[in-house]
Amino acid sequence: MLRFEYTKRELRFNFPAKTSRGSIATKDCFLVKVFHKEQPEVIGWGECNILKGLSIDAFDDYEERLQSVLNLCNTSLVTLENLSEFVDLEKYPSIYFGLETALLDLQNGGNKVIYQNSFIEGTPIPINGLVWMGDKAFMKEQIDKKLQLGFDCIKIKVGALNFQDELDLLTYIRKEFSADKITLRVDANGAFKVEEALEKLKRLSEFDLHSIEQPIWAGQVEEMKALCEKTPIPIALDEELIGVKKEAQFELLKTIQPQYIILKPALVGGLEASKQWISYAEQLGIPWWMTSALEANIGLNAIAQFTANYIIDKPHGLGTGQLYHNNYPSPLTVSDGTLFYDHEKEWELD
Repeated sequence: MLRFEYTKRELRFNFPAKTSRGSIATKDCFLVKVFHKEQPEVIGWGECNILKGLSIDAFDDYEERLQSVLNLCNTSLVTLENLSEFVDLEKYPSIYFGLETALLDLQNGGNKVIYQNSFIEGTPIPINGLVWMGDKAFMKEQIDKKLQLGFDCIKIKVGALNFQDELDLLTYIRKEFSADKITLRVDANGAFKVEEALEKLKRLSEFDLHSIEQPIWAGQVEEMKALCEKTPIPIALDEELIGVKKEAQFELLKTIQPQYIILKPALVGGLEASKQWISYAEQLGIPWWMTSALEANIGLNAIAQFTANYIIDKPHGLGTGQLYHNNYPSPLTVSDGTLFYDHEKEWELD
């Protein structure tokens, strides 16, 4: 018989993170652990990660709901195969992700090994350097720091500043670094109005951008389809994939025909759910990449290992673990624009 429990920690950002939905200084982290009652020292860990304003299960009473799900799991024999009988993936994608990864960890011996692959063996994954929204000076400082740290792919949040200020930042980068030196991605988080989006994309196209994430807000399928048809910059769907029922996923991608999709496992329902999105995208010839959603290191570890199950042909968005000054210490290490698993370092969990 398995036993499921959870712990909670308030993660504190190194600086207030400004997004198009507001500014956040702290974030609750829920770790779940699972173990056999007869062998409690072997523990599988997972992270239930929610983002208010994005996660469909970011309920005010989230902690109580999580406990109710775990109580149900503690009444019966839960496995990876029957997990959906205990957790409604469409209602609680973050909880499903947490329990799924905890069970995988336990299945592999409780050593934070979700998949035995090249990443866990030490092969690094190239990642983009994330530049957060803020005033012009703050964003310029971040950009300079990312370049000094060896990143050759930088992702910049746009949509919070005056648009001209954002263009000035991009001008600053391109004066110093051409597109063959630095790859630039931008993320609008749906901040552009439909009627102004195409014109803004045309302005942004002057900077040889790799892609733009979610230029308009999710749910405007026909408008997004039209934008993907006309855009001078490749568009990556992100928020558009959150909360989409399984039976509607293929049709959504077929209708919009985006240039890329981006997957956040905690928001779309876990690793198997991400695998399904990837399958649909590959059937339609749509490239993809993975990204974290402000997870602590347990969630980031699972996503990185999942990513390494595939051919790594582009930078992924897996560098957010360094955002917190009270994250759980782990072997996850960012160096020279990559994330790698340093076996010289230890995990430290509650």
